[in-house]
Amino acid sequence: MKNKEIKILLSAPRGFCAGVERAIEIVEKSIQKYGAPVYVRHEIVHNKYVVDDLKNKGAIFVEELEEIEDKSRPVIFSAHGVPKKIPEDAKNYNMTYVDATCPLVSKVHREAENLHKAGYHLILIGHQNHPEVIGTMGQLPNGSIDLIQNEDEAKKYETNNKDKISYVTQTTLSVDDTEDIIKILKKRFPKIREPMKEDICYATTNRQMAVKNIAKKCDLFFVIGSRNSSNSVRLVEVAKKSGCPNSQLIHSQSEIPYGLIEKSNIIGISSGASAPEILVSNFINSLKKRFTVNIDEVEAIKENVVFKIPKKLN
Repeated sequence: MKNKEIKILLSAPRGFCAGVERAIEIVEKSIQKYGAPVYVRHEIVHNKYVVDDLKNKGAIFVEELEEIEDKSRPVIFSAHGVPKKIPEDAKNYNMTYVDATCPLVSKVHREAENLHKAGYHLILIGHQNHPEVIGTMGQLPNGSIDLIQNEDEAKKYETNNKDKISYVTQTTLSVDDTEDIIKILKKRFPKIREPMKEDICYATTNRQMAVKNIAKKCDLFFVIGSRNSSNSVRLVEVAKKSGCPNSQLIHSQSEIPYGLIEKSNIIGISSGASAPEILVSNFINSLKKRFTVNIDEVEAIKENVVFKIPKKLN
C-alpha cells in the first residue's frame, strides 16, 4: 500500500533565538574556561534536550545558590534573568558568576529601574511565577511594581498613582494578547507611559508572525518545544487563533498523534526559541517513516541578530 502523502509547511524563522544561542554558548565556554562542574541557576533555557546535553558536558542545574555545595565553582544565571538580590548573594558567597540573561530581558530590567527612579509606579504584563517575571519584579523594591496577567486583571486594576504610571512586558508573550491588555490600560489610565521600544522580543514576534502566515492553510499544526517554555506555548495559541484549531505542543514526553496526521493533508511545523533544530529534524524523520512527505519552508522574515558573550569568557 502506498504511503499517504502529506505536505509539511515548515515555519521560518523558528527555533533558537540569539539570546538562547548566547546562553548555551556561555555555559559551554564556562566549562571550557573553568573546567567541570559549573553550576547553572535555573534551567539555562526551557528545553529538556538542551539541559540534558549541558549536564553531560559538566553543568549542574540548581534552583537556588544555597544548593551549591562547592561555592568555589562558578555559577551561571539563566537567560530568563534573575532578581537583583541573586548577584548580591553570589558576591556575599565570594562566588564567580556569569550572567547569561538575554540582552533583551536586561533591557526591560534597565527600563523598569529607570522608570522607578523617575518616580513611576510600574505594571508588568506577564505570567506569574515565570522566571523572567520573577527576575523583572526583583529589580525593584517590593510594592513598586504590580503584575497583570490578563484582560480581566487589567479591567480591575487599581492604583493611587494614576498620573505617574508606566508598563513593561515579559519578552515572550503573545503580541496580540498583550495588545488587548495594553488597550484596556490606556483607556483606563490615559497618562500611562509605554516603553520607548517594544518589550516583546524580535524573535517572539517573528516566530508568531511566521506561524500566523501559514496556520490557516494547515489541517494540523505542531510546535516543537517544552511545556514550561512560554514562547512555545504562545506559538500553539497563535496557531489556534490564526485558523488552525488542531494545534498542539510536541514536548519530550509527547506521543506523535499518527491517527490525526493520517486524516490531514497539510501540516504546519514550528519550534520555540529554546528548541534545537535537531528536534524538528527528528520529528520530521518520524513522519517520513510512515508517510510520503513534501516539505515547503515558508520564511516570513530573515533574522541576523547575534549577541556577544561576556568578555571574560573570550
